[in-house]
Amino acid sequence: MDLAYVCEWEKWPKSTHCPSVPLACAWSCRNLIAFTTDLRNDDQDLTRLIHILDTEHPWDVHSISSEHSEAITCLEWDQSGSRLLSADANGQIKCWSMADHLANSWESPMGSLVEGDPIVALSWLHNGVKLALHVEKSGASSFGEKFSRVKFSPSLTLFGGKPMEGWIAVTVSGLVTVSLLKPSGQVLTSTESLCRLRGRVALADIAFTGGGNIVVATADGSSASPVQFYKVCVSVVSEKCRIDTEILPSLFMRCTTDLNRKDKFPAITHLKFLARDMSEQVLLCASSQTSSIVECWSLRKEGLPVNNIFQQISPVVGDKQPMILKWRILSATNDLDRVSAVALPKLPISLTNTDLKVASDTQFYPGLGLALAFHDGSVHIVHRLSLQTMAIFFSSTAPRSMDEPAIKRPRTTGPTVHFKAMQLSWTSLALVGIDNHGKLSMLRISPSMGHTLDVNLALRHLLFLLEYCMVTGYDWWDILLHVQPAMVQSLVERLHEEYTRQKAALQQVLSTRILAMKASLCKLSPCTVTLVCDYHAKLFLIAISSTLKSLLRPHILNTPDKSPGDRLTEICAKITDVDIDKVMINLKTEEFVLDMNTLQALQQLLQWVGDFVLYLLASLPNQGAPLRPGHSFLRDGTSLGMLRELMVVIRIWGLLKPSCLPVYTATSDTQDSMSLLFRLLTKLWICCRDEGPTSEPDETLVDECCLLPSQLLIPSLDWLPVSDGLVSRLQPKQPLRLHFGKAPILPGSATTLQLDGLIRATGQPKIDHLRRLHLGAHPTEECKACTRCGCVTMLKSPNKTTAVKQWEQRWIKNCLCGGLWRRMPLSCP
Repeated sequence: MDLAYVCEWEKWPKSTHCPSVPLACAWSCRNLIAFTTDLRNDDQDLTRLIHILDTEHPWDVHSISSEHSEAITCLEWDQSGSRLLSADANGQIKCWSMADHLANSWESPMGSLVEGDPIVALSWLHNGVKLALHVEKSGASSFGEKFSRVKFSPSLTLFGGKPMEGWIAVTVSGLVTVSLLKPSGQVLTSTESLCRLRGRVALADIAFTGGGNIVVATADGSSASPVQFYKVCVSVVSEKCRIDTEILPSLFMRCTTDLNRKDKFPAITHLKFLARDMSEQVLLCASSQTSSIVECWSLRKEGLPVNNIFQQISPVVGDKQPMILKWRILSATNDLDRVSAVALPKLPISLTNTDLKVASDTQFYPGLGLALAFHDGSVHIVHRLSLQTMAIFFSSTAPRSMDEPAIKRPRTTGPTVHFKAMQLSWTSLALVGIDNHGKLSMLRISPSMGHTLDVNLALRHLLFLLEYCMVTGYDWWDILLHVQPAMVQSLVERLHEEYTRQKAALQQVLSTRILAMKASLCKLSPCTVTLVCDYHAKLFLIAISSTLKSLLRPHILNTPDKSPGDRLTEICAKITDVDIDKVMINLKTEEFVLDMNTLQALQQLLQWVGDFVLYLLASLPNQGAPLRPGHSFLRDGTSLGMLRELMVVIRIWGLLKPSCLPVYTATSDTQDSMSLLFRLLTKLWICCRDEGPTSEPDETLVDECCLLPSQLLIPSLDWLPVSDGLVSRLQPKQPLRLHFGKAPILPGSATTLQLDGLIRATGQPKIDHLRRLHLGAHPTEECKACTRCGCVTMLKSPNKTTAVKQWEQRWIKNCLCGGLWRRMPLSCP
């Protein structure tokens, strides 16, 4: 475990920011982190702030004035990572959602209130989706064997079984409040007491059962009192939310029943279920002023002993024996330093009580560990069942500044810096902590948990988690933290191998996600930098192809099964003629008729296709130079076939609306540029198409491509800009020091090499990468950029055509690589 970077507020000792008490922190599956601080003004009034940042650009923090009147006690992301709940010590709950799907623009359109009653636990209702990871099957070929869907009922369902959205909270006075989001947009709220005898609830947590029930654990803060458990059932009756509660077996901590330790740990300071969907296992921490003890408990079904007298009357046979639910302690630690924060894994590795032996095996897996932070500044990763220590981090090494050379700093005297809030990432390969000075620290957690693994096993761990992110759609930034440049080529190849083993239908679903994953991996090595451009170009090509084909409509309604797009693919694959007009004759041109305004609006996308074909063919003679973007396309029969199909479609549309055709600067007025390019493209495609044997391009084709620059002006393509993110700059054992609100001067990385076409000159016009429109050197239109690949596009559409709206709607929530959007400040001239 080592430190990746630290991000702190500028001039912290004099700052008006101060850590909240209590401090709340949450990490979403999209690798957005939310945490709280308070802002003190000159009149000593406090503003409760929620800060949201992306782990790739931590300095670009978005601070929300939450308008909570009291300290924020809870933050909770939903399972999509796009909405956030916040709750305070006045009983107010707010639901935050992205405005215009931007990661740095948030609004709170709804919420609920239990006035004057502080919220101590908060959770979204379960949507019934649960995936199990089978680590022991990580070598299996099918994703279905590695990741299986677990039968799990939602907390509440609408008509037809659709899960109902909403949240549940527990208050300090022993109330449980549920808010349901109706499809109409209304919020149904109901509040009920957990039990008849209400008492103080200092700590609480919420978990869900497979049967659709909710389990709430509560403690009054004293280790001499029992930890109580309640079953909560939520239903909708006559358009009203109804809450039913039932008492479950309770427990006393083992340390309070031990005569030697009876009064040593007077307070329960942490109470957590091991997972939101694991209500049978709970973690408890009792503390004194200087030390703590941690215990792990499990709820089991046990046979109830029957007195001999009753056995003689009615003998107990087999399943007829009465059963009882009972809490049993699984493990406990020895006396530890005082625990300041706990972080639990989100990786759904299923464990039973018999899996304690895993802790002593060599297979140390990240999802098996939970994190404990201590007041001495250290962090321990311990096995979540046996509580055996797996890794330790000491915060004694100060991070180096990004703007200054590394220097030795004198140790500061004063209170020990320790984490007040922590969260593990969704793959448990990273840990974020907010300390008592308000700094944010990002820690890597090795997949080997500090144990020496051979390279193949380390790669298998990373590959397994990349596949998990591919299947779930979660962001994989935290996995990239552990990928060394030497691993990139092997990981990309293995990922492709595993992908090709899947069924065709699943491959189609994951086709764009794996390209985005390969692109992000290739950024990490100087040997594969140009492949990043190729993978993004493939993503763009697939998007254009599917969009343009979706515009085609059959001429007659009662058509055969195949759509015009499918027939186009079939005919283009079958007819290998190099004459574009002969291929076009075999198509029903009436299926390609579109409105003239639509064709004109699509011109920029059609121009990109034409320019890209010309660029590829002109670069064929230099195919031995892999440092040029586009190199991988020259042997990709599928992509070349897709370009060939689009050339045919563009040719047909050019007959309807000549002005929609790509514009070429030719040396001869009589030259048919489209026919020339199609002929050369077809020859190249025949060399590497799937149906036939792969062969090298003949000398005639190479010679003709050599002549292209003398016949047509070769365009300079606008590739994606060099990413300004951190992951490709981070180096092992050399943590970076960053400041909130201040963009750092990033050190050199693999992607900053002066490669052909990758570096944009100062003052050169910027481009909208999705609409292919030039924005000028200093754009006046508001733009948004992808948090992952750096793709830039305008925030508002300049075009009102339906077809263009359809194209833009594809990217309203996510970039073509799957990354989130963030609003960009307007450029200054």
